Amino acid sequence: MTTTTRGYHHGDLRRALLAAAVEAIGESGPAALSLRDLARRAGVSHAAPAHHFGDKAGLLTALAVEGFDLLAEALRRPGDDLLEIGVAYVRFAADHRAHFEVMFAPGLYRADDPEVAAARARAGAALRGGVAALPAGSTPDRDALAAWSIVHGFATLWLAGALPPDAGRDPEATARTVIRRLFE
Repeated sequence: MTTTTRGYHHGDLRRALLAAAVEAIGESGPAALSLRDLARRAGVSHAAPAHHFGDKAGLLTALAVEGFDLLAEALRRPGDDLLEIGVAYVRFAADHRAHFEVMFAPGLYRADDPEVAAARARAGAALRGGVAALPAGSTPDRDALAAWSIVHGFATLWLAGALPPDAGRDPEATARTVIRRLFE
């Protein structure tokens, strides 16, 4: 039996479109993403993505929210161990590259969206949780910025393939070695 209504077989078309976006971004980067390609990948009409997200920026906004929430969850797992929080950040970037690339390219999505701001705040709070465990006399806001800068810089360099060949092949092990230097 054929049907003239395409797309509803997914059960959750919004989720299917976000998954297709992650796949497409993984192949070509966020700038090359098109709603028409997403519709083709998801097996739905070309109008379906616009129905759910409005436009490309709307879809990337939803992806950024999802990414910041996934990051917050990943950063909460290690508790208040700042070293392991940093490693979790790098692991997130390596495992969720498409989300990571979108999250830190705010010109691609609606960065002022309240859902993005809330999700970003949850991720920031999880990172600051590890900084709060530092010895007395530290400066929490500056330390959080320093920790984020270091792990984000490392993750970005890793994803870009810009680290020297002798850095290793395991992002977590290499990140652990680099981050541990902060505590020496």
